[in-house]
Amino acid sequence: MKNLYNALLLKQLYQLKNLGYRYTNEKPYSHEERELLELPNSIQALKKQAQNCHLCSLNKGRNHVVFGEGNPQADIMFIGNVPLEIEDNAGAIFLGRGGEMLTAMIEKVLKLSREQVYITNLLKCHPLLTKEVHESEFHTCKAYLFKEIELVNPKIIITLGERAFHYLTNDFTDLKEIRGRVIKKDGYSIVPTYHPNFLLKNPSFKREVFLDLKKVQKLSTL
Repeated sequence: MKNLYNALLLKQLYQLKNLGYRYTNEKPYSHEERELLELPNSIQALKKQAQNCHLCSLNKGRNHVVFGEGNPQADIMFIGNVPLEIEDNAGAIFLGRGGEMLTAMIEKVLKLSREQVYITNLLKCHPLLTKEVHESEFHTCKAYLFKEIELVNPKIIITLGERAFHYLTNDFTDLKEIRGRVIKKDGYSIVPTYHPNFLLKNPSFKREVFLDLKKVQKLSTL
């Protein structure tokens, strides 16, 4: 609940800032309203709530909410950035060539199936190509992400791309400097690496991702 309340409070502050306010006497959400912000304590119930989410403007252009998929008790979680159009149309995560590459990374390097890990994104709605995602929208959706992490309780989180790492950790170190490092946080280890869609355009970086995943494989057996 705290994460969702904070996310909505941030959204409210961003809106006031965009209207030109520097200071405000606006009263935040009341105690009664906070109780309505409780997030469910199961993945399926959380998914159902996310599917009916209208907390930010991204809901206006989506076809489907693209929620996380996989083992709800996985030791390894992957976090990407935003759903693609193909995923928005199907309502499923990591499809197309990027999804095929992620599946190959999981199967060939980690020696696991997609069903054995948990895969999710920062955002649950696909942003239109004409729309730049506002920081407040990432913060609003982050409440769902942190609840997913709490419920799955993974040992290792692999962030795919800069945005996923930055918004999960509030560390804005360049990805090329931080990738492959093992970062301890809140009872789990974070290993940042490149996004599969980045690798499709920059195949020369596949070696780095292979090394990062081998490190994850070693960590998961400890």
